[in-house]
Amino acid sequence: MLKPLLFAAAIVLFGIAASSAPVFMAQEAAQATASGAVNPVKPTAQSQARAKKIYGIDCAMCHGDNGDGKTDLARDMQLTLRDWTDPKALAAIPDQSLFAAIRNGKGKMPPEAEGRARDDEVWNLILYIRSMARQQPEAAPTPAAVPAGSN
Repeated sequence: MLKPLLFAAAIVLFGIAASSAPVFMAQEAAQATASGAVNPVKPTAQSQARAKKIYGIDCAMCHGDNGDGKTDLARDMQLTLRDWTDPKALAAIPDQSLFAAIRNGKGKMPPEAEGRARDDEVWNLILYIRSMARQQPEAAPTPAAVPAGSN
């Protein structure tokens, strides 16, 4: 019962987001993407709190609260999403590619139109997403095997 309701709510949310603002890339973002620029923002506690809020509203329903991509909605939409808690998941993807995917949408993912988030907020969102891998506890090292009879 809950899955169809969440799915319907997501479809309505995507429809509202897509129709509420024009879909275009800001000139500044286009220049940053075209020039291969790295993320131009420096994170602050306030900017990362805002990024976390945006993520919770616009991204978490598919990508998961912790970024692992294992949500009922993603499964129902037959999406295989990257596990952002894995440091290798985004290691080879430059920030400008993530910016373009977020701003323009990709596949079934709707765009984060400028009316919903300014360019600096999208850049901070990228920093927040990348931080998800660092927030995971590291696996404890496996103890070396002790040969039998050495005690």
